[in-house]
Amino acid sequence: MRVRLDSLLVGPVRPLGARGVASAIDKQPVDAALRLGRDGFEQDAQADTRRHGGPDKAVHHYPFEHYLCWRRELGHVPLLERPGAFGENLSTTGMDEQSVALGDVFRLGSALLQVSQGRQPCWKLNLRFEVEDMALRVQKSGRTGWYYRVIEAGAVRPGDVLELIDRPSPQWTLTRAWRLLYVEPLDREELAALAALAHLPDSWRGLAERRLATGLVEDWTRRLSG
Repeated sequence: MRVRLDSLLVGPVRPLGARGVASAIDKQPVDAALRLGRDGFEQDAQADTRRHGGPDKAVHHYPFEHYLCWRRELGHVPLLERPGAFGENLSTTGMDEQSVALGDVFRLGSALLQVSQGRQPCWKLNLRFEVEDMALRVQKSGRTGWYYRVIEAGAVRPGDVLELIDRPSPQWTLTRAWRLLYVEPLDREELAALAALAHLPDSWRGLAERRLATGLVEDWTRRLSG
């Protein structure tokens, strides 16, 4: 898999929505190379570092081909005229949740990235799009995007190529993980298999183990509605 990085986007914390909630979801494209370290790109920020950012959410990738699907569903939304609507750092065409797997390792510029987890959409998408249930729509659609951890720091610029270097768990596509999280959330065999992945973030391993132990699915209301 070799896919061109069409847009590289970063942004500071800004007020979001009518209440002026602090958020860094408004990412803007850059033309120059940026340094990518363990916690993300220089010039990039996260307002809520408890739920966003950190080593397992250092870089957010959202496929640009999903934008056509959202335009069909939502109609004319100015945000969807260019990349960055979903707060992504990387925008490409040619890879999506069905073709990317947990643990995939990519070379991008001089940096080395590993797919860590799918995005679990939150209520700030509702404010961003001015659509009351946008976060829930993203969750239900499976068009969530995903996060990388940074294995080797380096420099990245628009036009660099994402090249697949290693694929330790090809069977665990992001679509399979999404289906387990939200469609068949108490499939015990699948939960056990997910929890056993060596490269899974602790947060997702804990989620799978809690479901196995309790037979219950966590409440998504606060994450989706605020």
